[in-house]
Amino acid sequence: MRANLASHPLSALGRRVTASLACLAIVAGAASNAAAQNAGQVPVPPTAEGPSATSQGDVLKVCASTKEAPYSTKAEDGFENRIAEVLAETMGRTLEYEWIERPAIYVVRDGLSKKTCDVVIGVDAGDERLATSRPYYRTAYAFVSRTDEKFTGSRWQDVGGEGLSRFATRLYSPAETMLKYSGKYEDNLAYLYGLVNFKSRRNQYIDVAPDRLVQEVRDENADLAIVFAPDVARYVKEAGDDLTITLITNDVERSDGETVELQYSQSVGVRKGDEALLAEIDDALVEARGEIGAILDEEGIPILPIEDQTN
Repeated sequence: MRANLASHPLSALGRRVTASLACLAIVAGAASNAAAQNAGQVPVPPTAEGPSATSQGDVLKVCASTKEAPYSTKAEDGFENRIAEVLAETMGRTLEYEWIERPAIYVVRDGLSKKTCDVVIGVDAGDERLATSRPYYRTAYAFVSRTDEKFTGSRWQDVGGEGLSRFATRLYSPAETMLKYSGKYEDNLAYLYGLVNFKSRRNQYIDVAPDRLVQEVRDENADLAIVFAPDVARYVKEAGDDLTITLITNDVERSDGETVELQYSQSVGVRKGDEALLAEIDDALVEARGEIGAILDEEGIPILPIEDQTN
């Protein structure tokens, strides 16, 4: 069973957006949101549907955050910026961005829904808010460890091992669930809040930068980082042989019978009802498969077979 949205972060972008809805629902303060939270579910904000004035033109209008390295940056040096370039070129379109000067959790609301842009790179296949393309890669949450420590764990239960007490994680993520079920969450709280200068998560969106998580492990401030692999692959690769990234092979099975999935197939998202644009993107993804694969390989992202997927 799919976990509820409060504990189920989505994809490279979709994961970042929906995983934080619990925080944003509190900020919004709507009565309907409160009712949904009381029922144990975080509501999915409605998304505009149908094509825009640019959907079928000569421009590929991509919604992107200026503050979401290593995925996208205003300098266009994120790996999703590079994928967008390949996609536009393959489609015979000119790439243009609608830059959102906020974290990526706002891209769908402030860009796609307003029809100021048409495409979001890096969402979960089957993201319920959007129409999504064929998957172009699949990956998972991962452990980042110091190579000289010879950590061999590949299952989430391995965080419960002896000698492991400090874990660098992003907020609102399945890593928190892993730590709770391993009995190490409370002991890690002071350290985790120290990473965000003890700012309260109530009524605001805050998080830990991915490169900071990697540096915490490299500096021996944390025994492990537990994080979505594309968040940190670039920084682990830059560390050379000092660090190792290991995909987590199983999902978190909660005591209430729900599952927090840790493996995700990544797609391109458009508004529902924009079928012509989605079909064009699907064709381009097939044609550009080799180039996109090379970008992911250069980024250092560990990949799973797309055929082996449940989401």
